[in-house]
Order: sequence, then C-alpha cells, then structure tokens
Amino acid sequence: MSDSLKALLIVGILILILWNLGAGLYYMLADKGQTKRTVNSLTKRIALSVALILFVVLAIHQGWITPHGVGRSPA
Repeated sequence: MSDSLKALLIVGILILILWNLGAGLYYMLADKGQTKRTVNSLTKRIALSVALILFVVLAIHQGWITPHGVGRSPA
C-alpha cells in the first residue's frame, strides 16, 4: 500500500467522521427529538472513530506506517 493511499484512506475516514458529526447536529436541530436519526448518525461517528483508531494501531504494529516521534529526544 503506497503512502499516499494510506494518507488518503485516513483523511477520507476523518471526513466521514466529520460528516456524521455535522449530520447529527443537523438532525438534532431539524427533527426536534422526533426521530432516531441523530442517534444513528452519532453511532456511525463513534464506530468510524473506533475503526480508524484500530486501523492506525494495526498499521503501526504491522509496520505499514511509522510514528514520527513528536516530543522524543533525538537518539
């Protein structure tokens, strides 16, 4: 998997997370508690966030991506 494809995948998932967060806000204001669309949207956001975290942890463990070490002292 190329570096640009990995970055595009992560950015795409982040955009989906923000989209579902915005949709939840819109549904909360538009539906006024009459439907479950707000809960469904925020549930999708949480699921996407957990999936993204697990993907990043797996990618680091497999060596597909490497953390850059912000805050570490140079060796």
